Amino acid sequence: MSFMRLLSQKFTVPSAAEALPGREVPTLPEIDHAVLGRPLTAPVPSGMRTVLFGMGCYWGAERRFWNLPGVHLTAVGYAGGHTPNPTGNEVSTGRTGHAEMVRVIYDPQTIPLQRLLAVFWEGHDPTQGMRQGDDIGTQFRSLILVEQEDDREVAEASRRDYAAALVRAGHQAAITTEIRLDTTFYFAEAYQQQHLARVPGATCGTRGCGVAFPAGVSPENRDA
Repeated sequence: MSFMRLLSQKFTVPSAAEALPGREVPTLPEIDHAVLGRPLTAPVPSGMRTVLFGMGCYWGAERRFWNLPGVHLTAVGYAGGHTPNPTGNEVSTGRTGHAEMVRVIYDPQTIPLQRLLAVFWEGHDPTQGMRQGDDIGTQFRSLILVEQEDDREVAEASRRDYAAALVRAGHQAAITTEIRLDTTFYFAEAYQQQHLARVPGATCGTRGCGVAFPAGVSPENRDA
């Protein structure tokens, strides 16, 4: 395969016809959450909701959410593309269409989606397209996946609010974040889960723009 072909795969999400075939049977991380102590693959409790955030390297992104009051469980994995049950190596080729994602299961009676969105917007640079800093490729794109129409409307409103905040702060680049109704999620390998809690000295370089979300929300872990 030519160098130019490899380069184009880093910046173009493949179609379903172009994507890797994947597999029918998932490989699930049958472990407990390293911080919250709950089984990662347990069913979503009644009354709770799910949102998926793509904001670059999922190690650091996950850490921003797991200690928020009202968050029941977090996990890292892949979503937004075509390949069923992909491996991390497959996602890194750019040929699955998936992004690295954080799955957040939360109690909306305790923590509103708006607060989670504030953490999302402040925790990465949503203007970089198919990259986050030195991490380059479609798997590092900015992406929000929600399960209900009212959640999509809230997410889109937050995108408009943060875009206005970036303009006021002098940022010239437009937000590239995509928002969709789709919470199909494939778990990443066990060693990827809560990686920054399990591996002493591990790091993840994802950083925000230094612009606060303007909706009066004061999320915890802003500097995580």
